Amino acid sequence: MSGGPLDSETTATMPKREYVRTPGTVRSATSFQGKASQEPEPSRAFVTRTDGPTGPAPTGARRRPAVFLDRDGTLTEPRHYPSRPEDLVLQQGIGPPLHALQHAGFALIVVTNQSGLARGLISEAAIAPMHRRLRELLARHRVQLDGIYLCPHHPDGAVPRFSIACSCRKPAPGMLHRAADDLGCDLSASWMVGDSVCDVDAGRRAGTRTALVGPQPLAGAVPTLYRTTTARALEAIGASEIPRAPGQDPHEEGTGRPPHPRVPHPPVPSASSRRSNPRAEGPSRES
Repeated sequence: MSGGPLDSETTATMPKREYVRTPGTVRSATSFQGKASQEPEPSRAFVTRTDGPTGPAPTGARRRPAVFLDRDGTLTEPRHYPSRPEDLVLQQGIGPPLHALQHAGFALIVVTNQSGLARGLISEAAIAPMHRRLRELLARHRVQLDGIYLCPHHPDGAVPRFSIACSCRKPAPGMLHRAADDLGCDLSASWMVGDSVCDVDAGRRAGTRTALVGPQPLAGAVPTLYRTTTARALEAIGASEIPRAPGQDPHEEGTGRPPHPRVPHPPVPSASSRRSNPRAEGPSRES
């Protein structure tokens, strides 16, 4: 698979780490090859890098934590194969906790499966406008993504170049590994936030802590924490990571990160609750 015209702002395909550093702007649209030692299948994902407010960590610098975010159903409202910019609507209440985490030094990175590309339901040309829309929506809350990593593959797709078994498609951890390499992130200090079992599994396999969001827990998912909404999950992560002065509002700007506390696992849903919960066995919103 070639890099392709992912983003009209730049169409060059560049190898890893060969880029012009322009903090705060879209810098590259490229593909990547997964780590052969850990991921034997070919792994090539679309990457839109923005470097957030500060750019990637300098060589030799202490690695920073990250919050990896699933897109559809987690960062944005669930839609069935969204294909237009107007299909992307932010989840309620996520702006303040995202801003607090970014201010405290967390990289904010989207990792998204988009098999609609492999299935022929979404065009490559649609991706750049949609992600510009996403960045614009977040900018209204003073939030800037450090990167967007998108897997276009599905082994049963209709578009030959995307119809492969890859190592970037969640629950494989390829996108998280690459983002950590690109942006200098410490996976053990990071979080993966998503609404599906594959999100939780991808984070676990990459070595992050995990947060599951949605109306009910999912059978087969054992996250570090569970909350009913993305905003509540991000607030819980912030409360465990960002020290605050006495009486400080949790949405105010933080000043750093304490040691990682142990967040208890949610209860495993019973068989009766799984039968009454269509999310427990059904397909992920983001496929």
